Amino acid sequence: MFGQDIGIDLGSSTILFYVKGRGIVVREPSVVAVDKDTNRLLAVGREAQQMLGRTPGNIVAVRPLKEGVISDYTVTERMLRYYLQRLTRRGFFASLLKPRVVISVPCGVTEVEERAVIDAGMQAGARKVHLIEEPLAAGLGVGIDLTQPCGSMVADIGGGTSDIAVLSLGGIVTSRSLKIAGNNLDEAIIRYIRKKYNILIGERTAEEVKIKIGCARKRDKLLAMDVRGRSLISGLPKTIQVTSDEVYDAMNETIMSIVDEIRNVLEETPPELVGDISSRGILLTGGSAVLYGLDRLIQTETGIKTIVAEEPETCVALGTGIAMDNQDILDAYLGAEAKEN
Repeated sequence: MFGQDIGIDLGSSTILFYVKGRGIVVREPSVVAVDKDTNRLLAVGREAQQMLGRTPGNIVAVRPLKEGVISDYTVTERMLRYYLQRLTRRGFFASLLKPRVVISVPCGVTEVEERAVIDAGMQAGARKVHLIEEPLAAGLGVGIDLTQPCGSMVADIGGGTSDIAVLSLGGIVTSRSLKIAGNNLDEAIIRYIRKKYNILIGERTAEEVKIKIGCARKRDKLLAMDVRGRSLISGLPKTIQVTSDEVYDAMNETIMSIVDEIRNVLEETPPELVGDISSRGILLTGGSAVLYGLDRLIQTETGIKTIVAEEPETCVALGTGIAMDNQDILDAYLGAEAKEN
């Protein structure tokens, strides 16, 4: 008797769970709230995100994953356990119904970081844990046939990392993992507003600004929105108006770092595969791929057609599910594997 199969996109900003036969069943912020006095888990996901920056001294709301890897092992294990218990059946046969799990990780993670993810999954209640690199999972999620000797380029731009890879014949030919992504864009907005207006804003406010008026290229029509923060001069609340051109200026250096890394991967790619990529295009996945103008900027800088995947945030999670559904892929293409629990 075996438990159900579950795929997990373990992102720095968002965690997604794919359950075999049901599709994506969880899409929540990677945030956990804990009572420091009692060590009790108070909230996970969206509810915990609402607590960021708003908790009393005895409650801490944290993101246990940073730059695509585990920064707080204990909290990550508790978060995984919380969701796995929600998704799996309980009862007398619970020990026999432990799920088999595939978890996505960034390209180039160390053996220590891999082992931390595997151990966290096993301690959370998995029967077996496989790891798959995010661009490979994203490629599967958008329907790339990994068995063909044809080059495909995927740029998975998430919250904590940007993973760029060229895929062919079921593997990664060349790749780069950059610890610069959506969260860094939020930080750039915070720094810009602090420097220009002497106003301090929080992470959630910066993310809202990025989503509503952020852009990788200047917009044809100027947008603006009111932003509320705390004045560093008076210490009192203050509201200012920020334009899309200002947000562009704030984020441009960070965005160009990602574009430069895409160019670097192309320079390292064998000529035959570059020809394939030129005809098929660069595929953008990940939550930050939807940033206004990012696809056009990459296309302009590389000269290669750039396409944003449909529902780019779910591609990696779908890819983990496809890998789990196909035993050939599971055996041939997945990386590290844990012993059965």
